[in-house]
Amino acid sequence: MTYILSAVIVALLIVMSLLLKKLYAARLETPAKESGDSGAALKITWSKFDELLTSLLTIHEIGTVNAGSIKKEEFYQTVLECAGDLIHSPRGSLMVFDQAAGNLKIVASKNISREVIESTVIKPGEGIAGRAFQTGETIFVTDPQQNTQYKNFLGKEEQKDPFIAVPLKVKDKPFGVLNLHLSREKESFTDYDLKFLTLLAGESAVTLENIKLYESIENFYLEMVQTLARVIDAKDAYTGDHAGRARQKARKLAEMLNMPEQMIRYVEYAALLHDIGKIGIDGAILAKPGRLTPEEYNEIKKHPSIGYQILSPIHFLGPVAQMVLYHQEWYNGMGYPEGLKGEEIPLGARIVATIDAWDAMMSDRPYRKALSREQAEGELTKGAGRQFDPKVVETFMLLENGQWQGDKAT
Repeated sequence: MTYILSAVIVALLIVMSLLLKKLYAARLETPAKESGDSGAALKITWSKFDELLTSLLTIHEIGTVNAGSIKKEEFYQTVLECAGDLIHSPRGSLMVFDQAAGNLKIVASKNISREVIESTVIKPGEGIAGRAFQTGETIFVTDPQQNTQYKNFLGKEEQKDPFIAVPLKVKDKPFGVLNLHLSREKESFTDYDLKFLTLLAGESAVTLENIKLYESIENFYLEMVQTLARVIDAKDAYTGDHAGRARQKARKLAEMLNMPEQMIRYVEYAALLHDIGKIGIDGAILAKPGRLTPEEYNEIKKHPSIGYQILSPIHFLGPVAQMVLYHQEWYNGMGYPEGLKGEEIPLGARIVATIDAWDAMMSDRPYRKALSREQAEGELTKGAGRQFDPKVVETFMLLENGQWQGDKAT
């Protein structure tokens, strides 16, 4: 529902901007003697709408495109910066209500000292920001020095500037307050300023709901992934906590290889779920103590494709499904299911392949005992450039041997 409302808002704004552009162009074509100062006024008006549209589209894009990659703190700062730019405010803050503590705290700021940020705590109904939060109404103070309800948390100089507090609401329930101070070049906030800030606050609330919804969905999928991983381990008794170990190593290795945070998370999930396709393989084949027949081996080779079929319908796990599908590909193109080679294989799949092989060699299997650490390292090194990505193997061994000293691998 929030996505639909957000999309409608932006669509209306785009239509409005197009109409204003046409109107502006038409007015510019009229003779100067007929138009007088109206052309200049219209130009200023269009400029303000253009600024508003840019700000709203920026916030909208966060909610619909970047919801999974932006933190709430970054979003709050973006809202404050957009609001400040929109009305040319040099200073301000965004406060959010802490349900557990029962007060408002600054979560984003502009030209406010860290000391003030950390020490500022306002109860609902306390000061202008607290009243705006409690009543859900925008409050404007022309002379803070003469207003006994204004809670000064910016120092004597800042106390002189006109100040506005705009409540941020979701479904008519305030969750925070946007506080902005007037530029000293301006005498007061205009009607445009107030209306534009109201629109901006509304779009920000919708976007925040999208971010919260995305986080809830992501947490649900993570729990589902962990449950599926336990199912996999339970089916193949010889793997034990193979998926859990693989996840921890996958995150560290992906970090060392400088992957983006979102992709690191996908690699984690792929490490947990890379063997999920074994759910569709006969348990007798998985637990067979002797060597597999060609027919049985062909059955085992189906597990990446089965895993892909299980995961690919879930949109959120799309990149994970690709990594699961290709984690048995070889760097020289001799793997399965498609015979991909080198960089054709997703980096996440190459990471999972290396970790999977190492964990298999270091564990007891139905057909052999675990290899020694030296033997496993020798096999992995020998397979670099043939079965495994050499760079991934090199980085993995640095990690495994405790030789990694930096924050990131170079």
